[in-house]
Amino acid sequence: MSTLSQAVGGAIDLIATGDPTLGGIVALSLTVSLSAVLLAALLGLPLGAAIAVGRFPGRRALIVLLNALMGLPPVVVGLLVYLLLSRAGPLGELGLLFTPPAMVVAQTLLVLPIIAALCRQSVEDAWVEYEEQLRSLGADGLRAALTLVWDIRYSLVTAVLAGLGRALAEVGAVIIVGGNIDGVTRVMTTAIALETSKGDLPLALSLGFILIALVIALNAAAHLIKEAAQRRYG
Repeated sequence: MSTLSQAVGGAIDLIATGDPTLGGIVALSLTVSLSAVLLAALLGLPLGAAIAVGRFPGRRALIVLLNALMGLPPVVVGLLVYLLLSRAGPLGELGLLFTPPAMVVAQTLLVLPIIAALCRQSVEDAWVEYEEQLRSLGADGLRAALTLVWDIRYSLVTAVLAGLGRALAEVGAVIIVGGNIDGVTRVMTTAIALETSKGDLPLALSLGFILIALVIALNAAAHLIKEAAQRRYG
């Protein structure tokens, strides 16, 4: 019990004093995850909206595939990105393996299906409600999709936040393509795994506390945004 108390006390002390090692790991985690979510949103929102509004052969199969990819195992994504970026891979000349950009690529591939699938569902629900009105105004295809994306932007923010929560909590893919290099590619989840195995419980706990706080903050933000949207649009 005393060991646990000392570990918790040490973790609180690291957070309170702004330990530079702790700060560096948290900063890198946020940089990688936010970059990945930004890229995933730029790609996933238009993709989801296009699938929701469009009618084309194979659409149903594409929706099933997109939903299935939401549960894509992180280690599989990590392996695929590793093979692409390794020295013998097609993108090996870029020298991105074991760097933060490689981690961004892996997290983007993980988050993209989540944002796209949630966007597709939200836009499709809105399309059912407003299709006749939009068609009467001459909005169709891409124009209608973009109009609906803007109209339900508050709901889509929650989809983006869900993607960010997935990115922050991810460990399998980033440890494969990043290598968990101290001061270079060590993020919160990989550092927690490493420091726990090393017995450095204060650092592992401090990172765990921060990660939990971030996840709670994201969920609270998503809930508040959803409530604000409901009050505004009824």
